[in-house]
Amino acid sequence: MRRALIAAGLAAATLLAAGCSSSGSSGSPGTSAGSGSSSAPVTLRLGFLENITHASALVGIKEGYFTKSLGKNVTLKLYPFSTGTEEATALLAGQLDAAYVGPNPAIKAWQTSGGKLIRVISGAASGGAELVVKQTITAASQLKGQKLASPSLGNTQDVSLRYWLKTQGLTTSPTGGGDVPITPISPNSDAVLAFQSGSIAGGWEPAPYDAEMLADGGHVLVNEASLWPGGQFVTAELVATQSFIAAHPAVIDGLLKGQIEANNFINSDRPAAEAAADAELAAVSGKALKTSIVAASFAQVTFTNDPIASSLITDAQHAADLGLLKPVSDLSAIYDLGPLNKLLAAAGQPQVSS
Repeated sequence: MRRALIAAGLAAATLLAAGCSSSGSSGSPGTSAGSGSSSAPVTLRLGFLENITHASALVGIKEGYFTKSLGKNVTLKLYPFSTGTEEATALLAGQLDAAYVGPNPAIKAWQTSGGKLIRVISGAASGGAELVVKQTITAASQLKGQKLASPSLGNTQDVSLRYWLKTQGLTTSPTGGGDVPITPISPNSDAVLAFQSGSIAGGWEPAPYDAEMLADGGHVLVNEASLWPGGQFVTAELVATQSFIAAHPAVIDGLLKGQIEANNFINSDRPAAEAAADAELAAVSGKALKTSIVAASFAQVTFTNDPIASSLITDAQHAADLGLLKPVSDLSAIYDLGPLNKLLAAAGQPQVSS
């Protein structure tokens, strides 16, 4: 397992940092160096989650798209995380320059910093999250008193689960009380083990962990795609710190080129992309997935450079309704899609909007 524990720089936080992965190097988070010049040495600290919903990152790393597009002067340091909440903490602590992250942690980092920390520079994935429960539960009313799991308090799936339960007339509490006790379990693979043992009745999990629960005898009570217009909702997007964007625009262009190439590869050769994503996931987590689980996970997800901005404000409203975020009325300033759209236009691909 290519992973090491690193200090978060915050009193209560411990982050999971990558060891040397397929196409990057590891090390304790520090201050990135260099300038915006394409030839000056720069360190880019990139975070991502150990999920198939982050296959854009996994494939970009494994297939070398980031290394190639960033160039020899850029040292890519990779930091895999179990949850977006941990990533947001790392961003706020100044330990990452860019990250693939879910919408709610991105909003949290944006709001906590007063809009001064990050920008969303690209979408990455839509879909790939479900509420999987034991076979005996077939209706929301049967969840009362049943223990469910989410990756972490306030992460994207946690907000989705709590908000959906609220629409069903069921209460939750950040401390685990209410009609339906929700237990944050990290890493996500531990939630699968808890489901296998019967200690939880199910969980709202991202791919591949929902697919693993299904393989262990569960069934889908809610496919989150069914709750969104056209089934489209952002589950992974690429963010970068505003300071890094300003200091290293050429590096940001290189990162975005790698992102575009990774998604092109995923959408043009799905079997090869599945193999690459699984190989990189195994490298950082120490566990390869069954081929059937990888295929089932990819089948749920649309890999797209579109950040699906309309869903982000809805995510923010849901979190605010739950008391997990302060009310947000406008998130347009969180986006910086100019560099992405220039690259998409040059590649003859549709541009995206905020």
